[in-house]
Amino acid sequence: MAATPRIPSSSAPGAEPPMGLRERKKLKTRAAIRRAACRLIAEQGYDATSIEQIAEAAEVSPSTVFRYFATKEDIVLTDEYDAFVEALIRSRPADEPPLVSLRFMVVEALTTFLTADDEEVRRRIRLMVEVPAVRARMAQNLSDTAQQLARVLADRSGRGADDLRIRVHVAAVLGALREVVLYWGEHGRKGDLVAMAEDALDTLEGGLRL
Repeated sequence: MAATPRIPSSSAPGAEPPMGLRERKKLKTRAAIRRAACRLIAEQGYDATSIEQIAEAAEVSPSTVFRYFATKEDIVLTDEYDAFVEALIRSRPADEPPLVSLRFMVVEALTTFLTADDEEVRRRIRLMVEVPAVRARMAQNLSDTAQQLARVLADRSGRGADDLRIRVHVAAVLGALREVVLYWGEHGRKGDLVAMAEDALDTLEGGLRL
């Protein structure tokens, strides 16, 4: 689940060596585009904010914006956390049940996001709730994340990345996380989001008892 919060290199398991100048410039440009988008959206609303306006505010061309983000929705939703999330799963014991590993990933990732920039998380989740296009793109992004995590779990288990049981496990956890995030956003972003996610995963693991 990132201007967007950044994870200090010392906080991510299996952190990569320091990035080169080119990579740092790319991250700086992405961050500038996000900052410009967030400011404009806050001032004039999501629908009234165009890619051209974002590009002008970020001092780049519209083509540069599209080189970094395929859609306007991606400016709101995407970040640099994919490698971090994958590293969280890979850091777990090989014989650990997949649901336990995924729970660890969800809790650690949410805690990191909120600690890095609580206000940014809240702003993004508000847009997920209020803007249909952002919510729809969120579903596609979660599908991409599910494929990434399924590959990681497959590597650990010796199963194929397209194994149905792995896909079901990952989809169930990410689906639960999606509902928690939307529920939190729909209810004024009140309460402990991490605790709510843990409660949802308890329900997923133990079943619904009415």
